[in-house]
Amino acid sequence: MLDPSADELREWGNSVIQFMTDYLGDLRNRNVYRHMSSGRIRNRIDSALPSKGTDFDDLLKVFREAIVPFSRQNAHPRMFGYVQSPGTPLAAFADLLASTLNANLTVWRSAPAPVELERLTIDWIRQILGFNAEAGGLFVSGGSMANFAAIAAARQVKDCSSGRLRIYVSSETHFSIAKAAALLGIGRENVRQVAVDERFRIRVDDLVAKITADLEAGYVPFCVVANAGTVNTGAVDPLVEVRQIADRFQLWMHVDGSYGAFAVLAKSARKLFAGIQRADSIALDPHKWLYLPVDVGCVIYRAPEIARAAFAHEAEYTRIIGEEADEAFAFWDYGPELSRRFRALKVWMLLKGVGLDSLGEAIESNLACARHLESMVRGSDDFEMAASVELSIFCFRHVPVQLRNESSQTIDAFNERLLVALQRDGSSYLSNATLGGRFALRGCVLNYRTTLRDMETLLDDLRRVAKSLPASAQAQNVSNLTTE
Repeated sequence: MLDPSADELREWGNSVIQFMTDYLGDLRNRNVYRHMSSGRIRNRIDSALPSKGTDFDDLLKVFREAIVPFSRQNAHPRMFGYVQSPGTPLAAFADLLASTLNANLTVWRSAPAPVELERLTIDWIRQILGFNAEAGGLFVSGGSMANFAAIAAARQVKDCSSGRLRIYVSSETHFSIAKAAALLGIGRENVRQVAVDERFRIRVDDLVAKITADLEAGYVPFCVVANAGTVNTGAVDPLVEVRQIADRFQLWMHVDGSYGAFAVLAKSARKLFAGIQRADSIALDPHKWLYLPVDVGCVIYRAPEIARAAFAHEAEYTRIIGEEADEAFAFWDYGPELSRRFRALKVWMLLKGVGLDSLGEAIESNLACARHLESMVRGSDDFEMAASVELSIFCFRHVPVQLRNESSQTIDAFNERLLVALQRDGSSYLSNATLGGRFALRGCVLNYRTTLRDMETLLDDLRRVAKSLPASAQAQNVSNLTTE
């Protein structure tokens, strides 16, 4: 098994391709989710520590019969929970090829062609965003690591005790920023939350007020984080105004575009991202709106030399000898990782194989699906929107006729039960959000397979499932909501 023959490899490959073909061909007929307890799943998998090997066919059978059916089917066109990419067959092949080569993209000498491919692909992303030609970056595991790297670079520009540094975020900003502050020694307590407006965008007046108050109290403001698509509602902060405030107070401007920034490829959404190219750094997730399989995040720095000052570290076992400048390049100088897999291959294969025009059309289709859902909800008498649709995230509630005169608490409790029942039903999958203190059903369209008809099916599923639920406020509340 460690070193199979050519015939064995061919046979294994044929079996895997047949599985992929059958799985993707039957995807719409599968449930998005199948409820199952942890214990029952474990009982389906042989837990004995193996001393002898197992045939490949038997391994694939376990995957097909015990893993796939009891996984959430993230490629399903009605998987609306969280911000979940379906992946693409092209990128799945890229991952196989990358693992076959097993390149470790630490420095140029370790993987010359893969490093050049990553540098090229990063430059393509720079061009998509409109950043200056000097900008650069690297691929990381995901948006959380990209945010971490950016905050580390931002801290480099202020010569101050971390206990006095302050970061400014809206109340809708992803928790990974606060986590990064904690891990970097800045402290969660120094992450200042700024109020949002009725569209859940950062309020620039409150931002200015909080920065001013902190300066008067002796703190050192150093970074403001703007959102290019929040995870709750898809809100895009006013990037031009945030940049102006960052310049006024000499702050690093970081943009968390992990979910939304690649929507700049869609003509109807492009104006929302005006000013994004003036950020000092940006976090993106190609494994979200470039439809790639996890994991591949990305961080772009407007001035990479600042990031190098934050991350570069010398050791004899990493010293580069006898190389010219280009060939002495080291990714470890620009981010926290040393060992790095060949993530760039699937990004390159997707961009090169599909092209920006087709990607833009797919994103436009996702935006249209979310707008269609909003239109149907606003035109109905049993649903209500909890927030306006900005990109492809939609938040709403089901309010059947028997609940119209009930309290907000009763309606929220009913929708909590409805969410869990819908997930266990399996036809469609939503997640949850709390907006203005109210519970909301939340969905995100991030799948090139999703159609307008799928949005209609979602509302039909909710109405059907809701009929089996008690509307009474005294019904048992569900406390174990699934969150990610």
